Amino acid sequence: MKKYLGLAGVGFVALGLALSGCGKRDAAGGDAAADKTYKLTYSVFFPPMHIQAQTATEWAREVEKRSGGRLQITVYPGGTLTKADQCWQGVLNGISDLGMSCFAYTPGRFPLLEALDLPLGWPDGLTATRMATELAAQFAPAEIQGAKLLYVHAHGPGILATKKPVRTLADLKGMKIRGTGLSAGIATALGATAVGMPQPETYDALQKGVVEGTFCPVETLKGWKQGEVIAYITDTKAIGYTTAMFVAMNQKSWDALPTDLQEIITTVSAEWVDKHGQAWNDADEEGWAFVRDLGREVITLPPEEVAGWKAAMEPILADYVQRATAKGLPGAEMLAAIQTRLAAAESQP
Repeated sequence: MKKYLGLAGVGFVALGLALSGCGKRDAAGGDAAADKTYKLTYSVFFPPMHIQAQTATEWAREVEKRSGGRLQITVYPGGTLTKADQCWQGVLNGISDLGMSCFAYTPGRFPLLEALDLPLGWPDGLTATRMATELAAQFAPAEIQGAKLLYVHAHGPGILATKKPVRTLADLKGMKIRGTGLSAGIATALGATAVGMPQPETYDALQKGVVEGTFCPVETLKGWKQGEVIAYITDTKAIGYTTAMFVAMNQKSWDALPTDLQEIITTVSAEWVDKHGQAWNDADEEGWAFVRDLGREVITLPPEEVAGWKAAMEPILADYVQRATAKGLPGAEMLAAIQTRLAAAESQP
């Protein structure tokens, strides 16, 4: 696997400066700020045992440690403070001081950043995470103003897991494939019949034959045990999509912090970009090991077949550019920037 080095640290610094300015420095004022304790709440949509919820909690504990206890962060996993699709608005409204969820859970709210989820062949979670953070910094879209975006992370490439083998597009035609949002659109573009369904319902649906397959990152085959009820995995990394997730802070909560505490959060967040990305990679490796231990067949598509799958994605890419352009957004430039970075990642040893 090629490792994309990129400019993760530089991109992150740009992210902090470009999106929210410098905030209100030393808002609490002089020595009083040095003695004050700031209590923050952090809404995380992942369940508590998920590796990403654990990584978020580790971030909070590290921030607390470096602040000498002046920052105290209570983490609310599993959507217990705000639901996944309400998390961004919850941060804006101050329901939580911090929040982590998927941009895609509020459709239409992030029209430019939708590009981060496109089926462009994202190679792994670490690469996707680094690129997503860089691109949010580079484009600094107006759609994320109103909150302090700390960083972005994204899972590894979506693959196709099925009950019967899919070796060609012809095999996939008419199959009932579970998906949500973009992955449902991918299934349709490939000739399958998309069935909208959240992850918690997918195991039973596969087991009972309600659907014949699912698009998902491979980590879900272990994390949601779906590997138990499928027999084949078609490696579709060539058109692999991802799902980008924000870690954001309420702007007033950020502005209320003195400079030194803002710098601690910025520094720790920069370090946690790679920690989240590597956590996605580790989870995917565990997913692959899980399905191989179960004896599931992994199907690799030959180059001539891959070309057809890629061609089927072109209308999805064109639709993104068209919709973004209609809103006066640089969709073509965003897409080109992603493709350039992916090509650079592919060329690295």
